[in-house]
Amino acid sequence: MIPCRGDRDKADRFHTHLSATHACLSQATPEFFVDPTPSPWRSIRSHLASKLPPTSPIEAFPSPPPEKKLPWAPFHVLYVHDLVHCSCSTCRRRRRTAHIRARMASSRVPLDVKSPVPSDIEVAQAVEPRKIEEVARQAGIQEDECEAYGPTKAKVKLSVLDRLAEEKDGKYVVVAGITPTPLGEGKSTTTVGLCQALGAHCGRKVMTCVRQPSQGPTFGIKGGAAGGGYSQVIPMEEFNLHMTGDIHAITAANNLLAAAIDARMFHESTQSDAALFDRLCPKDKQAKRRFAPVMFRRLRKLGIDKTDPDELTEDERSKFVRLDFDAAKITWRRVMDTNDRFLRSITVGQGPQEKGMERQTGFDITVASEIMAVLALATSERDMRERLGSMVVGSSKKGEAITADDLGIGGALTVLMKDAIKPTLMQTLEATPVLVHAGPFANIAHGNSSIIADRIASKLVGEEGYVVTEAGFGADIGLEKFVNIKCRYSGMKPDATVLVATVRALKMHGGGPSVVAGRPLDHAYTNENVELVAEGCANLSKHIQNCIKFGIVPVVAINKFATDTDAEIQVAREQAMKAGAFDAVVAEHHALGGAGALDLANAVMKACASKEYTFKFTYPLELPIKDKIEAIAKEVYGAAGVEYLPDAEAALALFDKQGFSGLPICMAKTQYSFTHDSNIKGAPAGFILPIRDVRASAGAGFLYPLVGTIMTMPGLPTRPAYYEIDLDFETGKVVGLS
Repeated sequence: MIPCRGDRDKADRFHTHLSATHACLSQATPEFFVDPTPSPWRSIRSHLASKLPPTSPIEAFPSPPPEKKLPWAPFHVLYVHDLVHCSCSTCRRRRRTAHIRARMASSRVPLDVKSPVPSDIEVAQAVEPRKIEEVARQAGIQEDECEAYGPTKAKVKLSVLDRLAEEKDGKYVVVAGITPTPLGEGKSTTTVGLCQALGAHCGRKVMTCVRQPSQGPTFGIKGGAAGGGYSQVIPMEEFNLHMTGDIHAITAANNLLAAAIDARMFHESTQSDAALFDRLCPKDKQAKRRFAPVMFRRLRKLGIDKTDPDELTEDERSKFVRLDFDAAKITWRRVMDTNDRFLRSITVGQGPQEKGMERQTGFDITVASEIMAVLALATSERDMRERLGSMVVGSSKKGEAITADDLGIGGALTVLMKDAIKPTLMQTLEATPVLVHAGPFANIAHGNSSIIADRIASKLVGEEGYVVTEAGFGADIGLEKFVNIKCRYSGMKPDATVLVATVRALKMHGGGPSVVAGRPLDHAYTNENVELVAEGCANLSKHIQNCIKFGIVPVVAINKFATDTDAEIQVAREQAMKAGAFDAVVAEHHALGGAGALDLANAVMKACASKEYTFKFTYPLELPIKDKIEAIAKEVYGAAGVEYLPDAEAALALFDKQGFSGLPICMAKTQYSFTHDSNIKGAPAGFILPIRDVRASAGAGFLYPLVGTIMTMPGLPTRPAYYEIDLDFETGKVVGLS
C-alpha cells in the first residue's frame, strides 16, 4: 500500500481536501465526464488536464479551495491524479465515492422553476424524462436486469439481488408524518424532494421507494400520488394510471379466487363425494388417476401422505374433496380499482342455474386486497407463492381455516402475479431513480411499498447511499406498521425517519376549525395564529416520542406553504426540538425541487450517521393477541385500555384455535386521530380503544383488529376529479390530472 505516495503528513493534508472536492464534483456538468467505463478516473483526469494548466505540487494547496462552481480549480486535476495513483484504503474508498457522486452530478436535470408554481401536470410535462435505460444504467442496473415498458418505465428483475448479494446495504430512511388533515401534508412530495436533494444536489447515490397509487382516488377526490410541484415522479400520468399493470394483475388474481370459492360451494352442494373425487382426480386413458401437484398441499394439511389417489380410503376421499364452506364465514370479497359505493354490498348467485345459492358479499377497492399486501411483504417469488397459497378465504362448518391452496389455486395466482412481483423503475423530475412497487391500504393493511423494492434499492446504492421510502398516513399508523410488520419480515432496520408536519395540520390539532377536502380553508389557516400552532405541537411531540420508542432518529420536516409565517414556523421548530427531534428544518421542495430540501438532506445524512438509538419492536410475537393489541394502543396511541366487543372476542378465540396467534398486529383505525374517533385531535390520553372485530390476513402475515368502521370501497364525491381530466388531441398529452 502506498499512502498518498508514501508521505503521511502529505496524506493527512491531502485528505483534508477531499470533502470540499466532493462538493465541487457534485456541481460538474455532463461535458466534464467522458467514457465513464472502464477507467473512469483516467478519462476524467485526461479530459480535465487537456483543458486546464498544469498543477503545482500538493504543498501549494495547504487549505481546502474555496467553494465555487465551474470552472474547476487546478486542485481537482491533482485530486483526480493522486486518487488514480494512490492505493491506500482511504483513497480507494474516496475514489469510489467520488466516482458515484460525479456520475450522479452528470445525470442532474436542471429545473426551470417558476413562481407561482404551475399545476402538477404542467410541471411534470415541462420536463423531458430521460430514457429509462439511461436511468437504469445510472442506478447500477444492468441491461439484462431490466424489461422496458416503453421509453420511461421498466420492470427490474429480482436477479439483481443475486448479483449484489455481497454488497453492503445503504442507509435506510422512512418518511412518515404527523396526524394529517384530509388534504394530506405532503409526505410523497417530501419523499421525492428529499431524494432529489440527496442525489441531484448532494451527489449521493439515492433510490426512492414508493407505493403505486390506486386509480380510485386519482379519479375521485384526492388525486394522484406522484408528489407535487417540483418534486414529482414522472411521467406523472403514467405513474398515476395503469403504470405496468400490477394493480390489474392483482384484480385478476383476486377475482379468480372469488370465482373459485363460489364455484366450489356450488359443486359441493350438487355432487356426492364420489362424483367430486372423480372430477378432481379423473382417470386418464390408462385408467390411472393422479393428484395435481398443488393437491399435495391439502393432503399434507389433512395428514395424508399417500401419492396414489386410488389408495385413499372413503373417509380420506371425503375429507380431501369436501371443503364444506360456512357461507356466513366467507371473508374473501371481489375487488376493482374504481370508487363505486354501490358495490359495497351485493347479492350473488341469482341466476337460474345457481338457484338456492344466493349469498351476500361485496366489492373492495383493489389496493385493499390481501394479494396487494402479499406482494408488498413477499421477499422472493417462492415466498410470494407460499403466502398466496396460505391466504385464508373463509372457514368450514367445523371452524377450520380454508386457504387458497385448499382450493388448488395458489399456483395459478402466482402465475398471474409473476410480473407484478418485479418493481417498476421510474425517475424524479431531477432524474434520480425511483422504484414503484405495491400499494397496500394503510388502514386494513400496512400501507408501505414492497420489501423487494427496498432490498433491491439498498443493494444498488451501497453502504454510502440512501434508500428513502414512505409509510402511509400518520406515523401512528404507517410508521408503526413499518416497524412492527414490514421490518419484522424484511430484517431491515431504518437509520432515520422524517416526520412531515405542516403549520396547517398543527393549527387543526391546536383547536382550529374542521378541514374538509373540497372546501375552502377557514381564515384561521391562512392568517398567522401562533397560539394554535403551539397548542397543536402536542400531536407532533407525541409522534416524535413514538419514533424514539421505536429506536429511530427523528428529523422533522416542516413542509412550508405560502401562507406560513416565520413566527409560526419558529414555534414549530422549537417545540419539535424540545420533544427530542434530532433536527427540525423548513423544506420548500414543492416550490424549488431538490434545492428546497437541501437543509433536510443534510439533517437526514447527519441523523443517519448519529446511531443515537437502538431499533426495537413494540412487542414480541410470542405475546397473546390481546397483549399485542394493547401494547400498540397504550404505547403508540396513548390509550388507557382496550375494550373488545363480542364479535372481536369470538374472532380472537377462532384465530387462537386456527393457529394464528403468533402473527403481528395491523390495526385498522382512522388516520385522522390517535383514537378511534376522527374528530378527536391533538394528542389525547387515557381513552379506551374499542375493538369491534378482528380479521386475519394469514397469507400476508398479520391479524387486523377493526377499530371503528373502516371503509374498504370509497365512493365518488359530487364533483369527482375526472371532470378536469381529458386528452389534448393536438399534443396527445393528458390534461387535468392532479
